[in-house]
Amino acid sequence: MILTIFTPTYNRKDRLLRAYESLKAQSVRDFIWIIVDDGSDDGTGEEVERLMREAPFEIRYHRQENGGKMRAHNRGVMMCDTEAFLCLDSDDHLSQGAVNDILDGWNKIRDDERYAGIIAYKGESEDKVIYGNHFPDTEDSSFRELYRKGFKGETTLVLRTDLLKANLFPEIEGEKYVPEDVVYDRIDEGHIFKVMDRIFTVCELVDEGLTDRADKLRHEAPTGWFIYYYQRAASWPFGIMKIKFASHYLRFEKLVDKEYREHYALGTGIRLMGYPGALALGLFGKL
Repeated sequence: MILTIFTPTYNRKDRLLRAYESLKAQSVRDFIWIIVDDGSDDGTGEEVERLMREAPFEIRYHRQENGGKMRAHNRGVMMCDTEAFLCLDSDDHLSQGAVNDILDGWNKIRDDERYAGIIAYKGESEDKVIYGNHFPDTEDSSFRELYRKGFKGETTLVLRTDLLKANLFPEIEGEKYVPEDVVYDRIDEGHIFKVMDRIFTVCELVDEGLTDRADKLRHEAPTGWFIYYYQRAASWPFGIMKIKFASHYLRFEKLVDKEYREHYALGTGIRLMGYPGALALGLFGKL
């Protein structure tokens, strides 16, 4: 077995069923489905037990105390014993033929350690890429290089499990969120991805309240964001984006414990570049 499809879920019983139907409809079912239930109280466990009895593929289920997606993701990674790992959120579903295409692509790179995995699209439908934004014309790329070349869309990542096990999400006491790029940026360093011009996952776009939700996450999980901006400010090439990341880093620095400030300390030069932007953010009450 090569592929694990992992779904973290919290009170998404009905949507979880849609994900299941998309897996059952795959022409190739050579995968394991791992579900980590982050403390649901809507009958998710009972529903998964029913699916396990009827599914034409292996399902593994783990329920844990509510701790946020980062902890659920870490648990899923540690439960995984296949070489490839795809995170399918509980409100997403797989496109038709996705597993077949993933395995075909994986077999072309599995013996080449330069590759961290496969990068493909998320779609708002099976034939429409989210935001209509397509990859630059390339077969191989780092994650960051795609965005430097103008890509601004959402992606589906199929990653080497060993890289994920070596780069687990920080589990921060009192917080339940860490930006996903904290892990993906670490994996991206020194690796490339096979770029596939294909929609693997389809998700429901819900714009209403998106800005308010993002602001809430930033206030509820300052340490996770602090780590994210540290990594970006430290590794990004000199330019306006590096200054932007440093500015946000300095804003969050005031909100995190001393141990994190000491461990994730930016150099003096980068800090000086970020101070004007941090002051401007402060004047507008922004993080």
